[in-house]
Amino acid sequence: MTTALAHPADAPSSGVTNAKLGVWLFLASEVMLFGTLFTTYLVLRMGAASWPRGWDVLNVPLGMLNTFVLITSSVTIVLSYVKAAEKDLAGFRAYMAATIALSFVFLVVKGFEYGAHFKHGEFPSTNIFNAVYFTMTGLHGCHVIGGIIVNTALLYLSGEDFEHPLFAGRVEGAGLYWHFVDIVWIFLFPALYLL
Repeated sequence: MTTALAHPADAPSSGVTNAKLGVWLFLASEVMLFGTLFTTYLVLRMGAASWPRGWDVLNVPLGMLNTFVLITSSVTIVLSYVKAAEKDLAGFRAYMAATIALSFVFLVVKGFEYGAHFKHGEFPSTNIFNAVYFTMTGLHGCHVIGGIIVNTALLYLSGEDFEHPLFAGRVEGAGLYWHFVDIVWIFLFPALYLL
């Protein structure tokens, strides 16, 4: 015979909040999405009679710059979480603003890359390599934009919600998402640019 707990507050805690569990489940679905794209890329590449080398058709220095930009933004978002947990509003705002600024730098650099391709008449419909490149980097770019929206909302809401006990947890959730965006790029860069 089991005994019911007297109150939900008496229930044992797993240490994982519902919000964090929700973020992890969302990220699991994103892993499946990008995993499918990477698998498709491998199947297309191995099945192609010829495949261009990334360093011959893509701008490796700009791709490397974007890699450093995203890695740096991962550091700044961690620091924004630390400052939120410490209840340091000015520090949180500075590091979150830096994260957002670096996100825009990434998109601007990617915009220059896309512009150079379009100027040379290279579009997703040009060949299979371009279709893969624009699909994978474009979807990643959409995720960067999503991160900008969430991080900007947190920066805006910090004016009134910063003292809320769940605010730091929200920043942590945004940070988990942002690290996922960075990790996807860390796989995309060598797969497309260096192989």
